[in-house]
Amino acid sequence: MRTGGAPREFTRKKKIYFHHCDPAGVVFFAQYLVLMNEIVQEWVEAGLMVDYPRLLRERRIGMPTAHLECDFLAPSSMGDTLRFTLWVDRTGKSSCHLQLVGTGPDPSDVRVRIKALVVCTSLDSRRPVPLPDDVRTALLDWSAPGLSI
Repeated sequence: MRTGGAPREFTRKKKIYFHHCDPAGVVFFAQYLVLMNEIVQEWVEAGLMVDYPRLLRERRIGMPTAHLECDFLAPSSMGDTLRFTLWVDRTGKSSCHLQLVGTGPDPSDVRVRIKALVVCTSLDSRRPVPLPDDVRTALLDWSAPGLSI
């Protein structure tokens, strides 16, 4: 586990395609949530090193989003490539708070900010359960010291 500094960041670039856009030619706001979900799954697999399909299918553990806050700050259009950065704000017994920022080519060109509360649940009971040890350990490695509860 890390002992100091800011939380680790997970970054992915995503190209904006026609299917992301509304008739006005800009990203439809709900598509940002689809992109967020893709990035969270990629982070679980490549960042946390947890087999996401196995987590759901065999271990019967889900990680649904329970709460979202979104700020849509500037439009994005078909052909843009956005840079999404994710980090762990804090980790709880059965949840974690994530933050994502999507920017244009210039990092100061913030298009969207998302805060998400992700809750570990049993897919059988559909109730919150404690984070599995391997997931919790990996999450703590992505959190800034002192931000885990």
